[in-house]
Amino acid sequence: MDEIVARAMRRWPNVPKVYGWLRLDRRGQWLVKSQEGVYERIGNAAVIEFINRNYAADDAGCWYFQNGPQRVFVTLEYAPYVYRLSDDGAGFVAHTGAAAGVIHTLIHDDRGTLLADGELGLGVILDRDLDRKSTRLNSS
Repeated sequence: MDEIVARAMRRWPNVPKVYGWLRLDRRGQWLVKSQEGVYERIGNAAVIEFINRNYAADDAGCWYFQNGPQRVFVTLEYAPYVYRLSDDGAGFVAHTGAAAGVIHTLIHDDRGTLLADGELGLGVILDRDLDRKSTRLNSS
């Protein structure tokens, strides 16, 4: 968590929580709800990096973005992380930029979606990486 966020939380400890404003899609894109009620993709790299650095789960397993003193709960389209293959193809990286670490389990759901559960947590594998990953798994 950013130090500026931690300071804001100490200064204003009782800011109301926000729901239904921020969404994470199956491709790891952050979407924000517009005034018209439509979710629009966040394109500003600095904003995305700020969200990624301050993204966490509470004790009940609900995912949120700590926006200064305000906790903004995230609507997850599928899973709390979206994994893609690292550039060198050696492992997975989350949409936040964090390494997934050791993957303990690969899970195939009834719709053909592949999930990975490991050190970082549960995440859906980015669909455009499925062919590359399955080729790598089959050659191991």
